[in-house]
Amino acid sequence: MGRRSLVRGVTKLVAAAVAPALKPAPASAADAPVADMSLENALHVPERIIPVPRDISPEGQKFLANGARALQHGGGMPSPGTDKDAWRKLIVMVNKAYDPIVDKMLASPAKVERKTIGGANVCVGTPNAMRHPDRARMTMHKGGFMLLGGRYVEGEAAEGAAESGCVTFAVDYRMPPDFPFPTALDDCVAAYREIIKSYDPRKIAVSGQSAGANLTTTLTLKLLELGLPLPGALGMMTIPSDMSQMGDTLKTNFGVDTVLGSKLDDTIALYANGHDLKDPYLSPVFGDFTRGFPPSFLQSGTRDVLLSDTVRMHRALLKAGVEAELHVWEAMPHGGFSHGAPENLEIHEQFRKFMDKHLAG
Repeated sequence: MGRRSLVRGVTKLVAAAVAPALKPAPASAADAPVADMSLENALHVPERIIPVPRDISPEGQKFLANGARALQHGGGMPSPGTDKDAWRKLIVMVNKAYDPIVDKMLASPAKVERKTIGGANVCVGTPNAMRHPDRARMTMHKGGFMLLGGRYVEGEAAEGAAESGCVTFAVDYRMPPDFPFPTALDDCVAAYREIIKSYDPRKIAVSGQSAGANLTTTLTLKLLELGLPLPGALGMMTIPSDMSQMGDTLKTNFGVDTVLGSKLDDTIALYANGHDLKDPYLSPVFGDFTRGFPPSFLQSGTRDVLLSDTVRMHRALLKAGVEAELHVWEAMPHGGFSHGAPENLEIHEQFRKFMDKHLAG
């Protein structure tokens, strides 16, 4: 959700956790506690060395190696907690650090205009080569609901338009610390209301990564409540689907994910602003998908702390009879490898195929 808020001393913490002797397993299933989540009954994992796998691209290997070095040396910025002024400073710093990536995104063969659509700030990307004039794509950016507004959204509009061959509406939704939940969701709903005045909803794909994946899904749930027509396809890339943080890989992949190397509590608290964390508009995995839901593409990686969130979201959709595809990439942390890595390009290619399949009718 954020880029790299890194933790010191992960190895020492793990070593300390395994100091107590393991208790013997219960003699039978009947003797086992039913719902005991105490640390006494937790699995104690010995300290391990996890190498960079050789069966991923050189770009992926380099990305993981650099991330591992940063984690071990305690690099990166700590979370500002609930200090709003400190968050504002961090937001400026992180957004600036993304400028080289944004420059590459803006070099995509597309033009971008900033517009106010339905009262929301939107960057509209138009591809130089318009392959699908009858389609539209709507995207919500990543960044932990806090980061990567502004210039990054312009880059996302350009890249999305060039990839999709259609006009792309990238919502520059308002964010904490000044605009907590439900402001971002309200902005997305407002923009979508206007977009469907010009495009057949069945020809619209809505997608996002991380925080943007959450907003993709909560937007669609909100459209159901409002009785508005649904888009033709959804893309949820490494979705934080449960703000109450019950997902298994939040624990098992913590310290392994070289992108999300810190706890998410502060970001969640600032975004949720005191609302029930199991509210489906915050945690869509608890939503009702039986009323109908668009075909959905979900993506994660084996080192992603949000792999469980993505898997649980996929299972919830399948249980409701929704057509849903889950794609998991080897050794990939949260948000993928470096921009332009072959695996990242493959994610984009697979989602393009998914859009073509469901928007072509």
